[in-house]
Amino acid sequence: MTNEINQPIPASYLTIDKSTKESGFTMASDVLTCSLLRTLASSKPASRFLELGTGTGLSTSWILDGMDSNSTLISIDNDEKFLNIAHKYLDQDKRLKLVLSDGENWVKSNLGQKFDYIFADTWHGKYLLLDEVLEMLNRGGLYILDDMLPQPNWPDGHQEKAVKFVKYLESRSDLFVTKQHWATGIIIAVKK
Repeated sequence: MTNEINQPIPASYLTIDKSTKESGFTMASDVLTCSLLRTLASSKPASRFLELGTGTGLSTSWILDGMDSNSTLISIDNDEKFLNIAHKYLDQDKRLKLVLSDGENWVKSNLGQKFDYIFADTWHGKYLLLDEVLEMLNRGGLYILDDMLPQPNWPDGHQEKAVKFVKYLESRSDLFVTKQHWATGIIIAVKK
């Protein structure tokens, strides 16, 4: 098995990647994770998708590429500079709603919404407000995380936080959890 993507890359990905590098954004999802996000998105026709942590829209472009025409994606980020890159290249896709908001404020204001696929790529929905976000996940819905293996940009003490988080996920009786020691460290959970 190689760490290459031998399938078509979404049309917007390369231009977003170039702008991402020029912007100085260093927390983008890697291409292997993005490929998995697209594959999993394609398994959820006519579904509601949520991405917590748009960044510049790299992973967003792959999720959109896997979604069908009857699905919708809400993607949240709190950094206008980086979110503007996603707007520039992805706004033409009518299935997508990009939202500039603090993650905590958005989650607390939208607790009644339900989703079939949640990619939690920021603190809110992962280390903060986890229970609230998992309540937003429909039965059979996918909850996806990356960056669960040690990363160079992790602050001191983050390894312990990640280990505690994974133990908590595995202790929940309402989820089937699979950990993958691949890419940046992927966790996929399905709501029972």
